[in-house]
Amino acid sequence: MYNAFINCFAGEWIKKRRSFASWLVIIGGFFIPFVNMLIYIFYPKQIIGMHESGHFWNLIFDNSWKSMAFMLLPMGIVLAVSLITQLEFKNNTWKQLHAAPVSFANIYFSKLLVILTMMLQLFILFNIGIYFSAIIPSFFTSKIPFPVYAMDAGYLLTENAKYFIVCLPMVALQYIISLQFKNFLIPIGVGLVLVVGGLMALSWEYNYTIPTTYTGLHYLQAKSNTTPPHDLLVWSVGYFLFFSLTGFWLYISKKEKG
Repeated sequence: MYNAFINCFAGEWIKKRRSFASWLVIIGGFFIPFVNMLIYIFYPKQIIGMHESGHFWNLIFDNSWKSMAFMLLPMGIVLAVSLITQLEFKNNTWKQLHAAPVSFANIYFSKLLVILTMMLQLFILFNIGIYFSAIIPSFFTSKIPFPVYAMDAGYLLTENAKYFIVCLPMVALQYIISLQFKNFLIPIGVGLVLVVGGLMALSWEYNYTIPTTYTGLHYLQAKSNTTPPHDLLVWSVGYFLFFSLTGFWLYISKKEKG
């Protein structure tokens, strides 16, 4: 059973190369760091202030996530998940896939694992981009010193892990939506509406109940340096398990799978 799942995952990983989602991960990982790098070069006052703060790497990291957490990451999740799921619809290969000696569980969860692995890739590229966005400006002007400060590795790893966890419910929810429709535009539209709705709900008292608020909400909570009344990580894991299992039930119950 384990080998069957690994083989199924490997097959899905190869298939995703034909999707724009692979390029979306690369573009999404480097876009914000590249924009910030240009800002630091042409308007160096901001990065000079970070150098003088005594918390250079933490501020560089937080500044990059400020742009990523509220809109770009949620939108990227909507697009990437929809693109991966649409591969079978686009190529009309659902029937062939289900005719193969592979269980529905292996198909469903291997696709989900491919999406999560791509998310991990995005995070790795994003952090590499953040690092280079901080050091490259020093080569363009003598006003900006080269950052020789030690990184707070514990803080950076912990925050990356938290952002990854709070992404999980939205990944699983978008996966459910994308599996229900042949028309690519429907899951994209529904997902974007949920993202915008999440932004509008950030100031709501019960925003912790809406998973599309979680990346932005975590950023705000991290900046406030206060203990939030509701643990987003617990809610995220709970929602992820609920959406994943609900999606699997809908998948195996669907009479016409693709």
